[in-house]
Amino acid sequence: MNWPLELEVAHKLAQMRGWLEDQRAGAVRLRGVDWFAWATAGASNSHSHTAECGCAEVLVTRDAAYILTDEAEAMRMREEEVRGPWTWQVSPWMQPQLYELREHFVQHAAGGLPVLSDRPGLHERSLPVALREERLVLLESEQLRYRQVGQLAAGAAADALRQARPDWSEQELAAACVRALWLRGLQAVHVLVSGEDRQHRYRRAPPAQVLLGTQAVLALCARRFGLCASLSRQRRFGPAQHRADGGAVAMDDADAAMLALEAVALDACETGHALSMVYHALDSAYAYAGQPDTVRTSRQGGIHGYLAPEVAAGAHTEILLKRGMALAFHPSLPGSTVEDTFLLDGNQLHNLTHDPAWPSAVVQGRRRPLTLALA
Repeated sequence: MNWPLELEVAHKLAQMRGWLEDQRAGAVRLRGVDWFAWATAGASNSHSHTAECGCAEVLVTRDAAYILTDEAEAMRMREEEVRGPWTWQVSPWMQPQLYELREHFVQHAAGGLPVLSDRPGLHERSLPVALREERLVLLESEQLRYRQVGQLAAGAAADALRQARPDWSEQELAAACVRALWLRGLQAVHVLVSGEDRQHRYRRAPPAQVLLGTQAVLALCARRFGLCASLSRQRRFGPAQHRADGGAVAMDDADAAMLALEAVALDACETGHALSMVYHALDSAYAYAGQPDTVRTSRQGGIHGYLAPEVAAGAHTEILLKRGMALAFHPSLPGSTVEDTFLLDGNQLHNLTHDPAWPSAVVQGRRRPLTLALA
């Protein structure tokens, strides 16, 4: 069902109180931007998209749930960010009063028992791995928000690439993309751009002050509600091919090779499979494509969610894939890459970042993006 926000928060509070019983702890303390968004059903505790922690924390005990923040942030967060059954504990913003008052309050609330934390401080314990893995399986309400983030991110990438010109620099394309993201209410976690000269040298790279030339690769990760959606798209500046409906499309050997390689990885994404199986499937696909050892020289993605990635795919990542997990992989060949964010539902992958207006082709039963070729 599509849970209302208050029911989602109540469910997560019950989860955290279950952790307290299992771990014989007195409080759960969540400082990170990722965990704060998870606990509050999508609220943000930070002004900066690069910050690991923000200006507010979540503290949950057996009988209370608090938002810990300071006087400079409390009003805005109450009015614009956080909803739900929270008790607000507001401290002066000045140091050292903020630190001293907050730490005293936390220890008192925990009743002398251990404090579990995502970013543990002195005398605190880290959240056990099993608890961290619980958030990787997204509730239906989280999935619904994720779909919204994915669609907005895909639209931003398309707008930026359609506006681009071959005499733009990579940085100009990145700036156009960041603007398109912000206009849609998304934070740019990262925006990577490579043009004609650099895309054959680097698998993934931040934009430089060099011209795009005849082609461009744009890869981005965008965040809203704490959820991170990643995708990549490619544009070629040259004569356009046209479909019967008038759209421009370019299905060439490079697209075919790239999408065939990606399909091997996506086919391995089934519930019950270990994430390492996807890694090994990619390793085999690269070898078949004449690019051995690529998985050892370039990151390939993994499980997504409130971080990108939450868990990176590797040879020994034995975490099992489950229904409700989000996945994003970015396999690449020289001069070509592909990426979308998918939701795993049984043995089906639902593309959260699919753009129906972008040229595409069906590969292994999935509609995958092609290189946009426009003059």
